[in-house]
Amino acid sequence: MNFLSLPKIELHCHLDGSVRTETIIDIAHKEGIQLPSFDEKELKNELIAPLECDSLDEYLKRFSLPNLVMQSKESLKRITFELFEDAARENVKYLEVRFGPLLHTLKGLDVEEIIQSVIEGMREAERYYEIKGNVILSCLRSMSVESAFEVVEKGKKFLGKGVVGIDLCASEEEGFCGRFIEPIALAKEYGYRVTIHAGETGIGENVLEAVELLGAERIGHGVFIKDCAEAYKEVKERQIVLEMCPTSNVQTKAVQNYSEHPIYKFHEDGIKVTISTDNRTVSDTTMSKEFHLVNNEFNISEEDYRQIFLNSVEASFADKETKEWCIAQF
Repeated sequence: MNFLSLPKIELHCHLDGSVRTETIIDIAHKEGIQLPSFDEKELKNELIAPLECDSLDEYLKRFSLPNLVMQSKESLKRITFELFEDAARENVKYLEVRFGPLLHTLKGLDVEEIIQSVIEGMREAERYYEIKGNVILSCLRSMSVESAFEVVEKGKKFLGKGVVGIDLCASEEEGFCGRFIEPIALAKEYGYRVTIHAGETGIGENVLEAVELLGAERIGHGVFIKDCAEAYKEVKERQIVLEMCPTSNVQTKAVQNYSEHPIYKFHEDGIKVTISTDNRTVSDTTMSKEFHLVNNEFNISEEDYRQIFLNSVEASFADKETKEWCIAQF
């Protein structure tokens, strides 16, 4: 199969992990930001996580550098536009981009300005390319519960205007869901859809709690339901969709190598899986590359591909009209 030409849906993509290296250098020059290097090749060594990462925490260190150049409205808009441009060029028809607004307040931007800038970049790309998108607001588990309430409240005015969902991300500790029950419940009350990073670092029980305590409709990664029978059963029976990112999962050592990835076993057993990049720059990948890797290991059929595509459309937080448009692209 020629994965580059096939239509694709991406549901799990972090904005700050998907910034072009040359854009980081250009913005740093324009805004007087000091970088470890202004040489593109050297900077890529700082940005791209190796497959031999020790852990998720080591992987996450790669995000501090892009964040330096994501502190102005113009830069946020540009970076978002370029992400959608890159996605459209490999025939991604619909992309849900997620980011943590509170990471971009270091130079005085308020949360509303930050969210608005990202939406504007997305809308501009929609005008230029055959791609549609929505925004998911991420709350960092490493921050306070109060900060999650702030994101939920300040993002509320953008619901139905580009923002569709709420997320919890960053370093994963056992039992994190209990701390965030109230802000996520409030988000659901306001109309946010819910996806939660869970089961990425060996704690399958976190997936169970994300579904039962937080009402997660989708799970970011969810690899470790393979080691938690109760979580596995819950995901399968309730048809909770897993947003799986094979290269990222190897880098963070959720799995040791591609051949060990449980994605195809899950798929064969009726669990709804989707495939995403997670971070185009940090994982040095594209949607086409991720599908090639999965195909190389598991020899997926055209029917497998079609099912994953349809799973992704159905699980997206898009409106009915957008979903119908996506299906018509296949």
